[in-house]
Amino acid sequence: MSSKKRREKPPAPEPLAPLIDAHTHLDACGAETAEDVAAILDRAGAVGVQAVVTIADDLDAARWAAAAADWDPRVYAAVALHPTRANALDDAAKAELERLAGHPRVVAVGETGMDMYWPGNLDGCADPAEQREAFAWHIDLAKRTGKPLMIHNRDADAEVLDVLAAEGAPETVIFHCFSSDAEMARTCAGNGWLVSLSGTVSFRNAHALREAAAVVPEELLLVETDAPFLTPHPFRGAPNEPYCLPYTVRALADILDRNATEVAELTSANAVRAYRLGTVSGWRA
Repeated sequence: MSSKKRREKPPAPEPLAPLIDAHTHLDACGAETAEDVAAILDRAGAVGVQAVVTIADDLDAARWAAAAADWDPRVYAAVALHPTRANALDDAAKAELERLAGHPRVVAVGETGMDMYWPGNLDGCADPAEQREAFAWHIDLAKRTGKPLMIHNRDADAEVLDVLAAEGAPETVIFHCFSSDAEMARTCAGNGWLVSLSGTVSFRNAHALREAAAVVPEELLLVETDAPFLTPHPFRGAPNEPYCLPYTVRALADILDRNATEVAELTSANAVRAYRLGTVSGWRA
């Protein structure tokens, strides 16, 4: 695929409904204003994506996400400091995140967790000890607010499981952009933790991830774009956006040997339950 093609947005997929994008970054998709957010959600809605959860990875993004959730009823938010930014979790940041986590349209604490890929490869990246301390604090925040914990786990299965065991997991745990193997998927299933799959499940070289997807119980399955990243095949490298979610869901349906509409319905029902979203417009129970 040429560099020009990679920069172009994918064409709109055939509609598939109902869908909920369990994890996206509307600000990183270029949204700044309420009008920008509405335009993104209109494009998503045209192909069946009825709601999104926009995620924060630093304080500025957390403030913006909470505001965006007030601008449009199709948008919900999650707030936290990304593991690589865990070294910014001072007392002032904690107070701000606690305030934002109390917002009624902030439906999760995240993304938090552990990332063993970037330390040593990225200037200013939080080291493992800083990440662990911040992760533990976010776990406590999720428990105190009664909201789901959304985990970022990159090359850190053992570290994430160790912290969850030490601190005790909240009632609802979501592993966003799951990238581990079938063994880790079984561990998540055994603990009742949700697994959210992104466009990576459609990548041709993602053999272990496809094996993992096949062992996740349907009641623990979510789908996400992680937009503007991880655009599904055959548009890998192009800018991602919530409207691209049907591509991922159809790829997942093929892996599971299920009807795509069934996968859309069950993952949306799981998102409504996990995030306590209530009735989504157009939702078919």
